[in-house]
Amino acid sequence: MQSNIKLKLTLLSFFQFFVWGAWLITIGTYFFSSNMGTGAQFGAIFSTLALSSLIMPPLTGIIADKWMNAEKLYGILHIGYAAILCFIPMIKDADTLYYVIFAAMLCYMPTISLSNAISYTILKNNHFDVVKVFPPIRVWGTIGFIVAMWTTNLTGSKANANQFLIAAGVAFLLGIYAFTLPACPPQRNISKEASLIEQLGLKAFALFGKYKMALFFIFSMFLGAALQLTNMYGDTFLDDFKNNPAYGPSSFVVKYSTIVMSISQVSETVFILTIPFFLKRFGIKNVMLFSMLAWVLRFGLFGLGNPSEGLWMILLSCIIYGMAFDFFNISGSLFVETTTDAGIRSSAQGLFMMMTNGVGAFMGSTVSGYLIDAYFTKEGLKDWHGIWLAFAGYALVVAILFALFFKHRHQPNEKVEVLH
Repeated sequence: MQSNIKLKLTLLSFFQFFVWGAWLITIGTYFFSSNMGTGAQFGAIFSTLALSSLIMPPLTGIIADKWMNAEKLYGILHIGYAAILCFIPMIKDADTLYYVIFAAMLCYMPTISLSNAISYTILKNNHFDVVKVFPPIRVWGTIGFIVAMWTTNLTGSKANANQFLIAAGVAFLLGIYAFTLPACPPQRNISKEASLIEQLGLKAFALFGKYKMALFFIFSMFLGAALQLTNMYGDTFLDDFKNNPAYGPSSFVVKYSTIVMSISQVSETVFILTIPFFLKRFGIKNVMLFSMLAWVLRFGLFGLGNPSEGLWMILLSCIIYGMAFDFFNISGSLFVETTTDAGIRSSAQGLFMMMTNGVGAFMGSTVSGYLIDAYFTKEGLKDWHGIWLAFAGYALVVAILFALFFKHRHQPNEKVEVLH
């Protein structure tokens, strides 16, 4: 029975990220290869991920906490996501693409935090140790992302709209599958004397009133600005080496740019498994700081690398990505899970998603698009060396500020305090 539960959640995690990985890394290549618009327009399109994360995860978290089974809400959202993606092959201009991607993201982005909340609930209901059992399950999400990237690249879909149809087909099946999961009913423990804030499920926002949690969310926002930059521009960066006579379109890195980028996700599968050790040994502050410093290296190595003598830098950057991404996202999610009251955990996970993939990612995607157009693009060609080094400088500033201002003493034997 318990092995069956873990298998169900493993499949959930695998397909949760497959339906995103099929196009997230290659939408930039599709957009610019199709000459659909400028860097600023692409930044705006990518910012829909952030806007959706700002709006939907807190809202769906509240619904799952108070009114509707989380697994049913999750299934409905994925079916809607699949239906919307099917319209993309018919779109020929950036403005229309913006609104369709925005609609798709309104459905998809809240499912990330919902999938975490569903997994945590089912594992706890079956008496599993969440901190030990969840990371190996989450690894399969990364594997799903990798398989999707390889599928898109090897089917010749990285520069056309078929990538969205691949995602749509699998997302529809995932939506149906969600209805077969164990029930995750809402926590309706609301007394008659409860305040309007509690009745509406907004109590999680009170976490901003606690100094440590407020700082955690603020730095989640700042680092969130960096989280999607290599997803936005990584494949396009590698593909653009075809314009350099020294490498050309036949270069391995150019031809298989998406597969090269997938090394980043392979790295994730390794680093996810190390999270319990690092959390216990170093604590949440140092684990998050490691993540921020890893982002500095991720961007810096991209800025200095190339497909020949600098290939090792590109490959090392992809390996470092696992630490950069996982140490922040998974550790942050577990931090929220273990420091908030059971009645607001879905909402709290939604807040974490809102600050990272919402406010932060909107800032990063929007500003990066304008900066690239204004300072790093000449005659249609992008100065990727300058772009990546600018991103590295930003990540370094965030890391230094975090080290100075986020005060948290790690005591391995201390019980985790639950914030109500």
